[in-house]
Amino acid sequence: MMGEVVTLCQRDKLASGEAQRFDVAGHRIALVRIGEDFYAIGDRCSHANYSLSEGEVYPEDKEIECWKHGSTFSLETGEALSLPATKPVPVYEIVLEGDEVKVVLP
Repeated sequence: MMGEVVTLCQRDKLASGEAQRFDVAGHRIALVRIGEDFYAIGDRCSHANYSLSEGEVYPEDKEIECWKHGSTFSLETGEALSLPATKPVPVYEIVLEGDEVKVVLP
C-alpha cells in the first residue's frame, strides 16, 4: 500500500446506495457505499466539472451517474461507461479499520 492513508468517515455515516463528497489533501473524492462495500472515485465528472457524489448510484451495476449530463462511471475502475464522458475518473483504494472508512491517496 503506497501513499497516505486518510480517514473519511465512520462506516454508518453512509447508507447503502448513497454517495458523499469529501475534500482531503487536494483530492475531491466521491465515497459510495453498496452493502458493506465502499468505493472511492474522483468526484469531478471527466466531461464537465460537476460533482459525481450528487448523482444517482446504481448498486447492481456498481456505477454512479453524473446528474448533469447522464454519463455513468464504474465505481470499480473509474471508466466512463456512457457519453458524453469519454475519459475515466481516478479511483482510490479503500481501507476499512474498525468503524472507520479510510482512503489511500497517491
